[in-house]
Amino acid sequence: MADGSGFASASGGKEAYTGKEPGKVSSEVPSELVGVGIEEKIGQNLDLSMIVTNEKGEKVPLSSFFKAHKPVLLSPIYFNCPGLCNFHLNGVVDTLKTMEWSPGNQFEILAFSFDPKETSEVAFKKKESYLKSYGRSGTENGWHFVTADADTVKKLTDSVGFKFKWNETAKEWSHASAAIIVSPEGKISRYLHGIQFETRDMKLALNEAANGKVGGIVDSAMLFCFKYDSHQSKYGLQVFALMKIAGAITVAALALWLIPVMIRARRENT
Repeated sequence: MADGSGFASASGGKEAYTGKEPGKVSSEVPSELVGVGIEEKIGQNLDLSMIVTNEKGEKVPLSSFFKAHKPVLLSPIYFNCPGLCNFHLNGVVDTLKTMEWSPGNQFEILAFSFDPKETSEVAFKKKESYLKSYGRSGTENGWHFVTADADTVKKLTDSVGFKFKWNETAKEWSHASAAIIVSPEGKISRYLHGIQFETRDMKLALNEAANGKVGGIVDSAMLFCFKYDSHQSKYGLQVFALMKIAGAITVAALALWLIPVMIRARRENT
């Protein structure tokens, strides 16, 4: 996977980012990034009763975006971000364009603004922009751009381990970037860090969150063959699993060859 990870910094550029929360203050960590990062909370359940405001200005519970067998790709961003959030959403869209799955069909997308001052009008314009960029008709009901009050923002970002802070000098938020994959029941399943995502990783993460109920037989087989590597924030081939599949195929092929031979031999002996 291309190195698309990053932090939003005071200059509007990116600092090197491993996908983990920065350590204690040191000469290697810019002051604006101290206390900023992502603490993975895989297995934690989100409170789906939290009330947010959708791009239409309607106040709805978080549960309205969670549907049976459909995992949710949650992106903590803010819509007026001058850089990193746009890079993140661009990366999501670029990956979606390579997938046969579509938002609203196999999964849902939830872009959540962690800036409590942002409005549904801003969210609506952002959604329109990215729907146009995506260019796949009939998917508008699978994309959700939402805002929330300060208390809800804190509760949700704390739940997913997303730590950010306001940089008064730059007049922007310092934050990290990740697509957080959540199960249809609201349980955090996987973090895909950065701003660029491999198609295979996104499909595997979504299917994994849905317990293999997204996609077909091949997609389920991929889940068996690939395992998530938390150090690289991507999925890698499991050689042992692949050997088991190859062994099973070999046994099946031998059985198909031996059964007719055994039947002929039995007939010749009777």
